[in-house]
Amino acid sequence: MERYVCIHGHFYQPPRENPWLEDVELQDSAYPYHDWNERITAECYEPNTASRLLDGYGRIKKIVNNYAKISFNFGPTLLDWLARKKPDVYAKIIAADRESKELFAGHGSALAQVYNHVIMPLSNQRDKYTQVRWGIRDFVYRFGREPEGMWLPETAVDLESLEVLAAHGIRFTVLSPYQARRVRQIGATAWEEVGPGGIDPSMAYRVNLPASGRSLAVFFYDGPISRAVAFERLLASGENFARRLLTGFTTGRTWPQLVNIATDGETYGHHFRHGDMALAYALNYIETNNLARITNYGEYLEKHPPTYEVEIAENSSWSCIHGIERWRSNCGCNSGLHPGWSQAWRAPLRNALNHLRNAIAPRFEEVARQFLKDPWAARDDYISVVLDRTPENVAAFFARHALRPLTSAEKVTVLKLLELQRHAMLMFTSCGWFFDEISGIETVQILQYAARVIQLAEELFATRFEPRFLEILAEAKSNLKEHRDGAHVYEKFAKPAMVDLPKVGAHYAISSVFETYDAESRVYCYTVNRHDHQTSETGKVKLVVGQAAITSDITHESADLSYGVLYLGDHNVHGGIRPHRDNAAYQEMVTKVKDAFDRADFPEVLRVIDSYFEGATFSLKQLFRDEQRRILNMILDSTLKEIEADYRRIYEHHAPLMRFLKDLRMPLPQALFTTAAFVINMSLRRAFATEPLDLDQINTLLHEAHLLEVPLDATGLGYTLAQTLEAMARRLKADPTNLNLVRELESATDLVRFFPFEVNLWAVQNIYYDLLQNVYPALREKGAKGDSQAQELVAHYDNLGENLRMQRGV
Repeated sequence: MERYVCIHGHFYQPPRENPWLEDVELQDSAYPYHDWNERITAECYEPNTASRLLDGYGRIKKIVNNYAKISFNFGPTLLDWLARKKPDVYAKIIAADRESKELFAGHGSALAQVYNHVIMPLSNQRDKYTQVRWGIRDFVYRFGREPEGMWLPETAVDLESLEVLAAHGIRFTVLSPYQARRVRQIGATAWEEVGPGGIDPSMAYRVNLPASGRSLAVFFYDGPISRAVAFERLLASGENFARRLLTGFTTGRTWPQLVNIATDGETYGHHFRHGDMALAYALNYIETNNLARITNYGEYLEKHPPTYEVEIAENSSWSCIHGIERWRSNCGCNSGLHPGWSQAWRAPLRNALNHLRNAIAPRFEEVARQFLKDPWAARDDYISVVLDRTPENVAAFFARHALRPLTSAEKVTVLKLLELQRHAMLMFTSCGWFFDEISGIETVQILQYAARVIQLAEELFATRFEPRFLEILAEAKSNLKEHRDGAHVYEKFAKPAMVDLPKVGAHYAISSVFETYDAESRVYCYTVNRHDHQTSETGKVKLVVGQAAITSDITHESADLSYGVLYLGDHNVHGGIRPHRDNAAYQEMVTKVKDAFDRADFPEVLRVIDSYFEGATFSLKQLFRDEQRRILNMILDSTLKEIEADYRRIYEHHAPLMRFLKDLRMPLPQALFTTAAFVINMSLRRAFATEPLDLDQINTLLHEAHLLEVPLDATGLGYTLAQTLEAMARRLKADPTNLNLVRELESATDLVRFFPFEVNLWAVQNIYYDLLQNVYPALREKGAKGDSQAQELVAHYDNLGENLRMQRGV
């Protein structure tokens, strides 16, 4: 009997972009990475593009792209981030789908996903259609083919959602085995109830859709094995993982059996370290031992179409035993991290967002009909603009949907209307309800989307939507006394994130004190065209005045702004911004403020700025987070250098005494211990970031840390050194026959093996593996013919491979 194995990974992160900047701002909790997307990419998404297969000695014998051998879906918003921020990883994911078509009889392994992970049964019909259409259009844009299957967020399902999928040509979806209600053989009349153990997951089933007469195939994943992967540490051993998959087969079945599992894709590396390697090993073990055929859902469905039909349990999901209550009530499902906390806030949060969506919908339609043939059809097609905001593509969109040629101002209005609708969908992203507390980052994120909706709606419709929204939201009580309720959380965390064109101008003005901009530059999703910019300096004090046009790349809204900034050193920045209306008044201000500055009359400079800008002033607090941190680090740099110099003098003066005390096994006084820890860690960080690496100095510092029992910043130091080693490896890749480069990398990786903390050599190993495939064979051939330089290179390459735990002759 034929046996098939299909492993599905649902790869997804909630969108984390600031709704006004269209980018993810710094997240300190992701240290040493910039943000959680970057961290999870490093721990999971990227490792799965180049996962290791090890030999019996723990050495790398092969590097494989896991995505080519599994079924997978990526959230469209996550793929968008990967395309912008990690294009190499993105390209390998797309390439894996192409490779899987060759492996699986023309069926790509990638599935589409509903656009921004909304709970479909809780969405109205119009949103369901748009979510599916956007998910399909995004998929086609990225993978270059129509999707066969579509992942439903949280596998939350109702018949109407399946109707929408089938209406758009989707052939199948994947559900939990406990989401089946009853089953029967096709052609039979009697139904059989599915018991508490769930449906037999070893085949595809057909769901008949009564409203349209269409049908859709459904795969139910193996619940116990999937649960073991996700929660029972099955990934601790690749062989055990493979053997557990094989237990899904039974001798009593008479059809070609499919063992299929589904988990969050982050299980393979982020939730379980090296989970990607367990996955690679299990697939390889099954395949090389001919224990089953690795397949994907599309290939299996073509070969073995459904012979049974099923009725689903409507309004059910894979992560809430109460159906879909986790996303609208205090059902009891939570993370388990905060016993005693209530999730009663979930219902008023959804009520507030439903009210906001329903309140703006008729106003959207009313205003949009002045410009568009069909406002809702335009919304469905707006994904084409989200994917490609080039002027040519935006013009083509208007050509398809506008009632008539629109003025520039009318186009801005239409784009704002459609952005209003985009954020009205983003605010229903499911993660906002999933966790324990309304002030959590996921819920704050969807409240920021709501704030963007309110900002646009109140501007477009000249109606106040916020008061009623906050009235309902105030019913959502926080578990933390300091956050009170949802309305307070909104005011505290969502509203301060709001951005308008003057705030972008203020950010640009402050930044221009510390860096040089071109005449045209970009600040996140805004373009700045500078018309005038004048700078005066005396010592640490700096004056900047100017005029610029700030234009949103999203809505095309633009504003001409004048600005003036006085920097008095350290964190003391005072500036003003206002709409630019009068050239004569602006020039008069410039003359007065520069004259006062030239006389070093800084109080007068401040008075002129306050007078001209009419109190619309700002400070470093108005900077967006990344730039704020960068500039504050610059400001702090000189201070930290002074402090470091003082610490270093103390350390160097008292180092002999510290060693003597440690020799006597006496604890170091806290002041001396802190000084030693600070100096040694700072010295190591600097040494690790400097090329070529001074290995003698590094050894000396590590020895001193060991001697004094100083704790090392393992995370920060390991990250810094990994970045440096990767840079060295990239240079070697560009010049692979440079003997000095091979020696330097060989020596560095040899030392790393003995460090008291881990250094991630993943990127270096990947580069070395590529060199082994493309450069090493030719060198070895030359060496065999007597080329002494090639022989020396081969010897050093072999040593480097040993340091990197790479099997020789891979």
